Parts: sequence; C-alpha cells; structure tokens
Amino acid sequence: MSTAYPFARPLYVMAKPAGPQCNLRCEYCYYLEKQHLSEQHRGTMTDKLLEQYIRDYIQLQQTPDVLFTWHGGEPMLRPLTFYKQAVRLQQYYGRGKRISNSIQTNGTLLTPEWCQFLHDEGWLVGISIDGTEEQHDAYRHDVQGQGTWQRVVDGIKLLNDYHVEWNAMATANHHNAQDPLAFYKFFRDELGCKFLQISPVVERIKQHSDGRHLAQLFDEDCPLAPFSIRPEEWGRFMCAIFDEWVKHDVGEVFVQLFDATLAGWMGVEPGVCVYAEECGHAAVMEHNGDVYSCDHFVFPQYKLGNIRTHGLPQMLYGTKQNRFSRLKKEALPRQCRECQWLKACHGECPRLRFLKTADGEPGLNYLCAGYQIFFHHVAPYMDYMRRELMEGRPASGVMRANL
Repeated sequence: MSTAYPFARPLYVMAKPAGPQCNLRCEYCYYLEKQHLSEQHRGTMTDKLLEQYIRDYIQLQQTPDVLFTWHGGEPMLRPLTFYKQAVRLQQYYGRGKRISNSIQTNGTLLTPEWCQFLHDEGWLVGISIDGTEEQHDAYRHDVQGQGTWQRVVDGIKLLNDYHVEWNAMATANHHNAQDPLAFYKFFRDELGCKFLQISPVVERIKQHSDGRHLAQLFDEDCPLAPFSIRPEEWGRFMCAIFDEWVKHDVGEVFVQLFDATLAGWMGVEPGVCVYAEECGHAAVMEHNGDVYSCDHFVFPQYKLGNIRTHGLPQMLYGTKQNRFSRLKKEALPRQCRECQWLKACHGECPRLRFLKTADGEPGLNYLCAGYQIFFHHVAPYMDYMRRELMEGRPASGVMRANL
C-alpha cells in the first residue's frame, strides 16, 4: 500500500468513544443503527485504546495544531473521568503542540460539573438542536418517545452560565422546512447563536436482514423516508434564511452554507467536505479502533483498518482512502461538470448521489434542484460580497447594497 510523505493535508480522525450508542432515539438518525452491523459496534472505548489513539494521533501530526473531535452516538455517555484522562494524555504526549478539543452532543446530559470542565479546558461544544420546541420535538425523542427540546435548551443555558463556547448543529427536515424564518430567528434571537451549521436530512428506506432499515448509496428503488427534506424544500428553506441573514446579520451570525458558498465564489477551499472538490480528509474511528473513510460511510466496504494493527498514515493516505477521496470529483456526471454552480457545490456529498441526470447518467445529487434554486437566488449577493472582499472591504457592506 502506497502512502504519501510528507503529508499533503492535515491528519484528521473524529473519535466515537461510545460508538453509535445514544440516550435519544431521533427518528432520522443514520448512526444509531450501526450497532446492528456487528457485535464490534457495541461497547465503549477502553482506556488502553484511548491512550494509543491520543499518542498516535499527536505524534503523526505535521503541524503544531492538533484538533481532537469527540462524536457519536452520544459521546457524553462516557463519564467525565474518561475525558479528564484524555486531557492528561494529551498533555503528556503533546510535546509542545497546541491541542484543542471539540465535542458534539445532544446537550441533554450536561451538568454543572461537565460545564466547569468544558470551560476550564477550553473545549468547543457543538449542540444538536432543530429549531423551536415544536420543530425540534417532531423527530428528536428520547427512549420513551418524549420530546427533548427543553432539556437541550436547559443544557445550553448551563453552557452560557459557565461561559462555554458553543455552536449549533441543526438538521433541515421535512417538518421544520415549512417555517424557515421561525427556525432561523429562534437561533438568532432566542439562543443568541453565532455559528450555525444546517445539515439536510435525506434518507431512503430499505429493510436489511440484520435489523437496519436505511439504504446505502448503491441500493436502488428505495422509497424516501418521510422525514427527508425534498429538494425544492431545501432550496426555498435556505433562500428564506439567506434573505433574513443578508439584510441583518452578515458578520454577526455565521451560517456554514453561506460561508462555504462565498468561499466557492472566491475560489478558495470551503472549509467543509461536502462542498469541497474532493473529500476523504476526515475519517472516523469507532470505539473499538476501527477506522472508516467517513462518518457517513461506516460500512464494511469503507473500513480502512484498525488502529491496533494499522498506522494512521497508512490508512488515511493509502490507496483505498485516496481512491475514495478522488471519486467525489472523478465520478461527477457530465451535467455536473458543465454546471455553472460547480464551483460552489462540487456535487455535494457523494452519499446523496443516487439520482440520474437528464441524460440518464448516474451520480446526480438528490438535492441538486434545491441547490440550483439557492445558488441562483444568492448569486448577486455573492458577486457583491466577493468584490467587497477583493477590494479589502468587509462583506457586511452587502447589507446596505440595493440589489
């Protein structure tokens, strides 16, 4: 297996110390059912594996900055002592590196003790919340089927009380897409959220013999899950939010899709894999040490190896992962390659490329029609902000422009 030295890009592996386990049962979750794949997907990360991961991850970095991301499932199902040990190990193996941590959580398990730790260690917290109480509780339930919004909001209040930095991770689904302004204004006005990532929910249904019920990319003729956002809904949803944002919030509220789109207009890397020309730079490690190409491709055919037996550079810069990375660009159908919005989209995430083009060529992204709506709508504003930035002026000037 060939590997590249020196590294052409940073080494990044997102860790899942509790695997797919979670204390919630969100209807649209694509990860909870990973525990059906095998017995190896059950359990939690051992202290021995934690130390190996931290040691190897730090030692193999070629830059002074090292970012650890703890994800799930729900990573806070591991006790706080686990993460205190992680910090001690990071300090021990850090050898002068600048180490930062982020953790993605549903927020329901936050306590004063947790928040004190997060503040003291300077961790960034990503909170999963889908808008107003009515919007959030439509699909995000606990194991008893009860809504979770109030518990999440209480967790955010605790984070604020302890001055912990946090961002919001929201999904756009068939339900909350019906009222985009209530959605956006909730984050801006009620939560005071400054950084918002919005991920479209798209899943198809296919029953598997092992108990899983969601389709993989290569599965054909699978019905759309009822909670999935439709392409036109996605486009209209983001246009409505953009119109509110571009009038009032440029430079104050950062919405990931808007930032990535402007990056595409500027001809620079968007900072998020789904809109990049190639992907594969962000792998995922399960609690048992198994490493996969991507968080959305945790299936046997995308397993790169196990950290106990394979080196991280060998897995992430080897032939298999390089092929996975290149396929995002190389597998684009002609309709995409000739599209005027290619610079901003690059075909979006490969996991959603299950449609055929007008010419019958496979590989068209399911959300293409929605992105067409969005990019056409925002183009004059993106052109204006690009000119402002090229002239050394802030993009926020667009709020005063008559477009």
